[in-house]
Amino acid sequence: MKALYCQQKSPGEEMTFVFQERENLPPTRDNDVKVQVRACALSWIDTKLLSEIKLEKELLPVGREISGVVLEVGRKVTFFQPDDEVVGILPLDSEESGLCEVVLVHEHYLVRKPEKVCWVEAAGTVRDGVRAYTALHYLSHVSPGKTVLVMDGGSPFGTIAIQLAQHRGAKVISTAYSLEDKQYLERLRLPVEGIRQPLVARVIDVSNGKIDVAESCLEETGGLGVDIVLDAGVKLYNAEDESASKSQLLPHKHDIITLLGVGGHWITTEKNLQLDPPDSHSLFLKGATVSFLNDEIWNLSNVQQGKYLSILEDIMEKLSSSIFRPQLDEPIPLYEAKVSMEIVQKNQARKRQVIQF
Repeated sequence: MKALYCQQKSPGEEMTFVFQERENLPPTRDNDVKVQVRACALSWIDTKLLSEIKLEKELLPVGREISGVVLEVGRKVTFFQPDDEVVGILPLDSEESGLCEVVLVHEHYLVRKPEKVCWVEAAGTVRDGVRAYTALHYLSHVSPGKTVLVMDGGSPFGTIAIQLAQHRGAKVISTAYSLEDKQYLERLRLPVEGIRQPLVARVIDVSNGKIDVAESCLEETGGLGVDIVLDAGVKLYNAEDESASKSQLLPHKHDIITLLGVGGHWITTEKNLQLDPPDSHSLFLKGATVSFLNDEIWNLSNVQQGKYLSILEDIMEKLSSSIFRPQLDEPIPLYEAKVSMEIVQKNQARKRQVIQF
């Protein structure tokens, strides 16, 4: 059996992806489930995080979000039996590559896949679903009547976050990074026949750099500001200090603080966020909070295992009932996985890439 791994000879060097011939799997341990993989989604590999938690190695397994069929279970496994259809995310310290025909997984990382949900959708939605639940349910407690700003709503994660926020009764505003994204967001509708209500109350097109996001949000909320901001990165410095072209589309941290309402929650994906004393003072005056979105926390500690499995089950239930309709690319055959993973690692894929077996 072949499996996909990545190599990085030294920090900062470009990654190379290689197929390695795998020896036979080790015997199934007491709590292990042997799964025949049917689909595996591709996600960006955070080598810095792996290095910080001492999980860096010469060959890193690629592909962690899998769906498949149970072939065999360990003698202490209670949740599953052979022929069950399952979905889950392999833990960070897993030796297994999800881009392999058969993998061994501890039963506590898997849940049952509903019959109505196809393999590709299950694998392609599970990570974005976990991120959306972490941000909106656990970090900001989204509820009916709240106003949520989702930055880059046309991304796979942004799409699921919009659908979850709207389902929970929130009013959603979103930014679009291109005309194509704007049109996509304006077409999003509730999955109920006869109801043409858009999911997004207002789409702010920031692609030309002329529209002020803070001004637009304050206008939409009657000057009150938004209750929850879910960013897709922020500008930490003035425009002349920024070099990358995509960073020109990101809001400045001051804009986000300006558009936050009293008691608001800012959920950030910017791991190096720096707040100066005036920024902190503004947040203090509003009684606002800043939370960092790291969805790996669920796999880094077993303390919240029950909550984590409940999230996975709820994601599958919402997929089954069409509340979640993911932003997926066409399924990709295994032999193209290397090329697709290179695109994903360079952050050049606008739709979720899923390998189908």
